[in-house]
Amino acid sequence: MSQLDTLKTAFATALGLPPTTEFESLEYRKIPEWDSVAHMALVMEIETAFDIMLPTDDVIGLSSFAKAQEIVAKHGATGA
Repeated sequence: MSQLDTLKTAFATALGLPPTTEFESLEYRKIPEWDSVAHMALVMEIETAFDIMLPTDDVIGLSSFAKAQEIVAKHGATGA
């Protein structure tokens, strides 16, 4: 599974989104499924999927799917 596919799966699982979702356009609090509670579930899902620990700055900065891609890449995570 590619890094992109792993990230999409993390988003779909944490936010309860169908796999057909246009993930690239997702932004924090722009959809009802991505509220503050779901945000923490998403952080945990990303940490588990990529076996990384996100520092507070990255947790706060995780504001979109695109930003999540940057954060995951910054940590050198490749996904499962």
